[in-house]
Amino acid sequence: MNDDTSSAYIDPACAGRLSQSGLHALRLGGKTLLPIVQGGMGIGISAHKLAGSVAALGGVGTISSVDLRRHHPDLMESTRGLDEKEGAKDLIDAANLEALRREIKSARELAQGRGLLAINVMRAVTEYAHSVTCALENGIDAVVVGAGLPLDLPDLAQDHPHAALIPILSDARGVQLVIKKWERKKRLPDAIVIEHPRLAGGHLGAAKIADLNDPRFDFENVIPQSLEFLRAAGIEKEIPLIAAGGIRSFEDIARVQALGAAAVQLGTPFAVTEEGDAHPEFKRVLAQAREDEMVEFTSVAGLPARAVATPWLRAYLKVEHKLQAVVHHKARCTKNFDCLAQCGLRDGLPGWGQFCIDNQLAAALRGDVKKGLFFRGVGALPFGEQIRSVRDLVERLLTRQDVLRAA
Repeated sequence: MNDDTSSAYIDPACAGRLSQSGLHALRLGGKTLLPIVQGGMGIGISAHKLAGSVAALGGVGTISSVDLRRHHPDLMESTRGLDEKEGAKDLIDAANLEALRREIKSARELAQGRGLLAINVMRAVTEYAHSVTCALENGIDAVVVGAGLPLDLPDLAQDHPHAALIPILSDARGVQLVIKKWERKKRLPDAIVIEHPRLAGGHLGAAKIADLNDPRFDFENVIPQSLEFLRAAGIEKEIPLIAAGGIRSFEDIARVQALGAAAVQLGTPFAVTEEGDAHPEFKRVLAQAREDEMVEFTSVAGLPARAVATPWLRAYLKVEHKLQAVVHHKARCTKNFDCLAQCGLRDGLPGWGQFCIDNQLAAALRGDVKKGLFFRGVGALPFGEQIRSVRDLVERLLTRQDVLRAA
């Protein structure tokens, strides 16, 4: 039985499709929404155009907080050539926070009062706390945190009781740990993203590549186990679970909702939409990548990662063992800005990636296939190699395959 979808927060056409679909709406942040969350993708892949467009239809649109100055020529110009100057980090970090303020404001204008706007902040970056605080002070609806356990997020958001706090976790043990720690702070998650490491793109929530196929990450296990824990813990507040990784169709959404999930999160399908904030060449690379062109490797953050085997990534993997054999601590990072708190290249960590992730992700943002690192999730995209609109994607996700075939 479908939920009431007569919400002012959902685009009327999408509300009609949801009502006919049999899928349940997502209730989050005091709003009734589409059960579709657009994942945060950095650097700059999901900025205001994508997030605002998703929210305008009634979904959750997400801005990735990392290095957003790259979307603002004046901020890039003001921070150009600062790498070796005293105080460079403070100036670059300030520029990124200003970019974040602008992106939230622009996304809000595009959303026109619909949907919900979130910020995705990696727990692993040095300016994590400042980014969270800035977003909250500028009226973000929700804060989503992955790449580490956000045990201090309730503290950072204590002056913003109405903002939704959403950790990204991968197994039931992580859910239990966060719930128990947050309960002591008198606050519970407003939702939890359950991200499957074997299916998602980018940095993955497993300790090492060999763990990606561990069945404890399967939605069929982690969703029921997490729900059982919440019931056994006597937690009265409903905490929606949002399944992320490999979601590509209406049938995928229906399957995880049948397991108890409230909604789904998608990254790659949104990254390649017309409204996606990256260069057209970035979208082409992701849309045309075949499954046998996907590579799993250890990132500079020490986590498993999944990306397209571009010329740069192939070349790097050929010499990775040599680079890891001669790792050494660098006195300073030449990027000199908000980056990883621990970095395999800068900190000389054996077994971790030995490249500058900011350089490679920035190259991908501008569509440089020769130098870019193009993160991508598993599975064929809903429109194959076509680049379509956010509306087209959302409407397809809300429509059963048999209806699509009959149309």
